[in-house]
Amino acid sequence: MVYLVLAATAIVSILTAAVTVLVGRQRRRMHSGPEARRIESAVTRGVRDARRQAHAQQHFNDAGPLGALRDRDSLS
Repeated sequence: MVYLVLAATAIVSILTAAVTVLVGRQRRRMHSGPEARRIESAVTRGVRDARRQAHAQQHFNDAGPLGALRDRDSLS
């Protein structure tokens, strides 16, 4: 019974410490202005477009005869 109480206390202490650290970090974050939000939105959009383009290029490269051979060889 004592071990159960000690284990529960340890878990609660760890969770409390983690929440305290996260709340402190969130409060320290600067409030971003409209310019910072615009830049962040543009960067996010650029990353998303780059991922889409890389994904499309990967499918395009796999569409040729080498991709078909690679697929056939992996099945055997």
